[in-house]
Amino acid sequence: MVKDSKTHGVKNGKSSTLKRLRRIEGQVRGLAGMVEADRYCIDIVTQIGAVRAALRKVEEEILRDHVAHCVAHAIASGDKADQRRKVAELMDVMGRAGR
Repeated sequence: MVKDSKTHGVKNGKSSTLKRLRRIEGQVRGLAGMVEADRYCIDIVTQIGAVRAALRKVEEEILRDHVAHCVAHAIASGDKADQRRKVAELMDVMGRAGR
């Protein structure tokens, strides 16, 4: 499905989101280095937990932005089909995130 760039994509905090993702990328490279260096398993697992927490934070920020813009736009438009679609998307992604 092609998305309309006027109503889709990260609107608020795009630069901070990218900064966080780049930091996470560095953490993952660090994990690879830890494995290569035969670091203690618990230290590696601890760092994996830190990466997961950082990813959850990014996910939360993007979902918050989605609700503030995409879902709000659907509500303001009065388009019932679009509103149902946005709510269904949100419920689907929240269900997957809980797994």
